[in-house]
Amino acid sequence: MGRGGADNLWQASSAERVEAPALEGEKRADLAIIGGGYSGLSAALQAAQSGARVVLLEGKRIGHGGSGRNVGLVNAGLWMAPEQIVARLGAQAGGRLNTVLAGAPDAVFALIARHEIACEPVRAGTLHCAHAPRGRADLAERHRQLRAIGAPVELLDAQAARARVGSAAVHGALFDPRAGTIQPLAYARGLARAAQGAGARICENSPVIGVAPDGAGWKLTTPGGRVFAGALLQATNGYLGHDLNFARQDFVPVDFFQIATAPLPADLRARILPGGEGCWDTAQVMSSFRLDRAGRLIVGGIGNLELPGGAVHRAWARRKLAQLFPEAAGAQVEHAWHGRIAMTGDHLPKIVAPGQNALACFGYSGRGIGPGTLLGAACAKALLDGDESALPLAPIAAHGERFSLAKQAFYESGATLTHLVGARGGAGRPGRWAER
Repeated sequence: MGRGGADNLWQASSAERVEAPALEGEKRADLAIIGGGYSGLSAALQAAQSGARVVLLEGKRIGHGGSGRNVGLVNAGLWMAPEQIVARLGAQAGGRLNTVLAGAPDAVFALIARHEIACEPVRAGTLHCAHAPRGRADLAERHRQLRAIGAPVELLDAQAARARVGSAAVHGALFDPRAGTIQPLAYARGLARAAQGAGARICENSPVIGVAPDGAGWKLTTPGGRVFAGALLQATNGYLGHDLNFARQDFVPVDFFQIATAPLPADLRARILPGGEGCWDTAQVMSSFRLDRAGRLIVGGIGNLELPGGAVHRAWARRKLAQLFPEAAGAQVEHAWHGRIAMTGDHLPKIVAPGQNALACFGYSGRGIGPGTLLGAACAKALLDGDESALPLAPIAAHGERFSLAKQAFYESGATLTHLVGARGGAGRPGRWAER
């Protein structure tokens, strides 16, 4: 995504490395995978562990897309509340999806432990924070729905939330102890390393420039070679190339950016999110905030830093940081980057079946870590077993989004206007440490 990742904290701080030479020559596989993000890598690991021959093709580097640019919140479920999911999918299908995705953090943290992935895992839960008093009603309703399906969530009043966050700018919170935070790019690279260890061939810098049926299977062409595979999974999500839409999948691209400070002094770190939770808020144009292991404060929001509104987004992020944590107002910003979310109109992920022995999964609408991990593995198993009945979602023939580019522009312009006027009047005074 151009310079959007040029100053990416996750690239600078990842303890995981992976070597994956580009595809050369002709390969044969039981499963070919397009895309080196969470879905593709989870699928590769699942398939290779089952004994299948796997070739994964990534056009750039592992985690180049949203998997290496997101906030790093490992949440249970989706953005949508459970009853909304049931209303859209029906009681049986919606209930199944709610149940499967409730276990997403368990699946992610189990993979991290099993494969010793060095991705700064902290399973201290997440806080969905009320950005204003009116946000408490939304949290109370989400709390009711989540408790009704057995989720161990806790509704915090303003006083308790402020103590957990270390900020007077929150007005309540919904705490989910199932969740946590990770270094997202390191997790992706760790999955790649684990898949390679299980026998998968992972190929970076291998953009797929042609996809065609080949008998009962598929032929994939890259600049350096070809792959003949019995089954195919497309897992490009928000970074779908225009020449690769054979799967008839569509979404609304939405950009999300982040800034990260230098590591905070120890005394200040002890007062900001002392429990280690990751946070996002109830604002219509939402924002996120968390610390990484080194004590960097990371603030994010909707927007593309390379478009004309980039300066507006950066200025808003500094004001937001100061509004939330006045003592950190003078913190030096060391990193700023953005990535792309694949948003669907109903905010539900999709599995598309574009042909025999082929699937595509996408549309996580900002919840890629857990759902991407689970759906990728489930798609790999379904393709290799020839049984789609165990998929968390029923496959569809195609998915279209009307006016997707217009909606993308709407989200960006709306975020720019919101950020132009937002988080003013609460900047506070710079902390003394920042003047040193």
